[in-house]
Amino acid sequence: PPFPAQVVDVSYLDPAVTPAGAPPGSFSFAVLVSVDSGPPVTVTRISQPYAGLSVTSEPRPPFRTEAGSARKIVVTMHVTECGIVPENAGLPFLDVTLRNVRAMQVQSFILGPRYAQALTEGLRGACGNDSR
Repeated sequence: PPFPAQVVDVSYLDPAVTPAGAPPGSFSFAVLVSVDSGPPVTVTRISQPYAGLSVTSEPRPPFRTEAGSARKIVVTMHVTECGIVPENAGLPFLDVTLRNVRAMQVQSFILGPRYAQALTEGLRGACGNDSR
């Protein structure tokens, strides 16, 4: 079977409603996780590289996606420290840990300019003038 990173795509969809009960300084967006072929793939973790920012998702990992299907995931970012998050998210990415029967891999997905803009706007909204 193929390695999971060879058959999985993660793409940005749009901003999403932040779940009730999320801490202040949170914002959400939707991504689509699709599996092209091969055995089912389990997402075991979703993370991002910036200090001062943590991630949760709905559904929470681990979750499984079958070949030939896609799953909408709502990712919520929580700003934990405004002073260290980036002012502008130039080429932001999500790190997604994928597992199938062949391997476990961490894959970084660059989600494009619409995601970069949404992330920058979310950070500005969460931090206001506190970030600088």
